[in-house]
Amino acid sequence: MPARHEEIAEELRRAIDREEYTVGSLLPAETDLAAHYGVSRGTVRQAVAALTAEGLIGSRQGARRVVLASRRSQSFAELRSFAQWARAMGREATGHVVSQEYLPATAADAVRLQLRERTPVLHVLRIRGLDGEPVLLERTVYADWISPAVAAIEPECPSVTQRLFEDTGLVFAYGEHVIDAVAAGARDADLLGVRRTSPLLRVRRVTTTREGRPVEWSDDRYRSDAVSFSVHNSMDNNALARKTAE
Repeated sequence: MPARHEEIAEELRRAIDREEYTVGSLLPAETDLAAHYGVSRGTVRQAVAALTAEGLIGSRQGARRVVLASRRSQSFAELRSFAQWARAMGREATGHVVSQEYLPATAADAVRLQLRERTPVLHVLRIRGLDGEPVLLERTVYADWISPAVAAIEPECPSVTQRLFEDTGLVFAYGEHVIDAVAAGARDADLLGVRRTSPLLRVRRVTTTREGRPVEWSDDRYRSDAVSFSVHNSMDNNALARKTAE
């Protein structure tokens, strides 16, 4: 049976997920939480410490706790894969490779992946889903040194990031994201089950190892009715978060 502070921490997580405490709002004071749950302030402090460690809330000495995120959102300040983000929300991530082929690196590929033009690189078009519903198209180009490991992964693998870590020890450490909106072309519309010209949220990213070696660059296109992005600003932090659409 979980300890009382663990039960309280889970109740607070669920309240944040339900937006009873919205991002940017203050949690009740420790004394109020202690009275609400019928426990000591020390027990509340343990529960709050767990949420702080998870990045859901933050605080300054002598100040009330501020809600920074929910399990439905993922801060882009922390590099996390689509599958990891889905699991954090209690959703099942799915994946399916539509096409996969080696092509000579273009000038743009060479710049992004720091390799010579015409070096063979692996192009993968993958559909990603939440609980089986398609929400994202990933067009990813993998650097030559990691391409063989990616090509060996089964087409339905839900998390390429996790599989590469298990198979090769690769850790995706840094990512640079550029976000804009585009209209769905005929193929994208068909794969995502939306109307042609429907708005899609596009995230173009380059991901590297801890040493700064490029692993991949990708053009990711999200259904705008399934996933949205929010920006939380403060004087000390400007965190972009991905979350399910309302």
